[in-house]
Amino acid sequence: MKYINETEFNNVNVFGKGQANVNYAQYFTGNSFLNPLTSPSECPIFLANVTFEPGCRNNWHIHHAKSGGGQLLICTAGEGWYQAEGKEPVSLVPGTVITIPANVKHWHGAKKDSWFSHIAAEIPGEDCHNEWCEPVSDAEYNSL
Repeated sequence: MKYINETEFNNVNVFGKGQANVNYAQYFTGNSFLNPLTSPSECPIFLANVTFEPGCRNNWHIHHAKSGGGQLLICTAGEGWYQAEGKEPVSLVPGTVITIPANVKHWHGAKKDSWFSHIAAEIPGEDCHNEWCEPVSDAEYNSL
């Protein structure tokens, strides 16, 4: 279900919006928010609820790993998009699970007309690191 009204969205965003995602703002078009659900010092898998305002999306990026690694997205509220390079975009709704293998260039974010949240999990692996690439162009995004 799409939510353009932030108050209505906050009522269904069960893992909470969290704080402005200022540390990674340079890699997003629009505003995103981060609510960590696990602590790296207490759990080997970092989970965070990431919330995107309508129209917000992250840049193309790659989760590199020599082995293992990648990312898991579990969509929890609102509606969004996921796209792997060279593939068709995937509409995201609550309950959608996206498994992103290591070394796959991709992006994800909210639809133009809805707030969106997903739980993001960084999958453990060997020599893991992220590479942030170019923004998703307005032309690419607006064609969805």
